[in-house]
Amino acid sequence: MKNAIRVMNELKEKGLIKDYAIGGAIAALRWTEPFFTQDLDVFIILEEEADERGFIVLSPIYEYLKERGHVWKGHWIMMEGIPVDIFPADPLEKEAVAEAEEIEYEGVKTKVLTPEYLIALFLRAGRDKDWRKIQMLLEQCEIDSERLQRILSQYGLCEKFRDFEDKRYGR
Repeated sequence: MKNAIRVMNELKEKGLIKDYAIGGAIAALRWTEPFFTQDLDVFIILEEEADERGFIVLSPIYEYLKERGHVWKGHWIMMEGIPVDIFPADPLEKEAVAEAEEIEYEGVKTKVLTPEYLIALFLRAGRDKDWRKIQMLLEQCEIDSERLQRILSQYGLCEKFRDFEDKRYGR
């Protein structure tokens, strides 16, 4: 994974992206006990949000990666043997990237989404495996409740969180 993070840092250094942070299950692993996951989810903020037609253009990023020998496998781009999903950030994800925690992973600097933003993103996705990750985050790490409530409120996720609590904890 260290080499995949290096590749993401290269994209930033080359100006192909403005910023990025690790999200998804790998980010949850920063805050919880280990569990299995097969890919690295990366949320990116682009230098230019869209072209003149309003389309998000990722081709310069993918061309750069392809030129360096990274190949597609299914919906992932393989970076140094790691399947990576690259997601252009929407408003919630942009805020999550901006607020991400800077860490070092095996000597390589990167950013990881905080538990509060992960909970919001997992709630929004709404899959059963996402609900399990929310439960792990709530039970295994320090959550800033005020921050979480602000995020949920701002992005219209309060009702989904209440549903989660009702179904998982009988509240």
